[in-house]
Amino acid sequence: MLDKLKKRRTQYALGKNLPIPETQVDSLIREAIRLSPSSFNSQSSRAVILFGKESDKFWNITREALRAVVPAADFDGTSKKIDSFANGAGTVLFFEDQEPVKALQANFPLYAHNFPIWSEHSTGIAQLAVWATLADANIGASLQHYHPLVDAEVAKTWNIPASWKLTAQMPFGSNEAAFPEKTFMDDGLRFRTHS
Repeated sequence: MLDKLKKRRTQYALGKNLPIPETQVDSLIREAIRLSPSSFNSQSSRAVILFGKESDKFWNITREALRAVVPAADFDGTSKKIDSFANGAGTVLFFEDQEPVKALQANFPLYAHNFPIWSEHSTGIAQLAVWATLADANIGASLQHYHPLVDAEVAKTWNIPASWKLTAQMPFGSNEAAFPEKTFMDDGLRFRTHS
């Protein structure tokens, strides 16, 4: 697993030339989420996997939502950033279904306040699992957060159930640029080991 985590990097220079077929990418994403742990095995993570024109549609929705809130003088830079995501081959929209969360709250009232937090843990784990899996297949990706700005239009466009809460967006595609060297802060500031 560590070798996959070492390959996982943020890639903004995305292209449409996937090294494997879309069907295989779709299968990898599904399996990564399926195998991701969740609290009480709630399996609350959901995903909408968009390729090609459907992915472009998402980034156009995002661009127009941003146009309404970003000052005109700053919009060109924002639009170029959105272009970099739209240049990819696809996008994963990550959701957490609130129905299993509410059911767990009702069934285990002692932990009720924790289940929304644990749901956030589940989506984070699923996102990392997908990202590392894509990286292992030599597919670049980054993790973005344009919710709740795009929520209503996304729900309408892809007929998203009301109980699904959008948590992140992951544009992916071919790696069109090399990664810079990754730097790490000093271990002494991050870790403590006692025995």
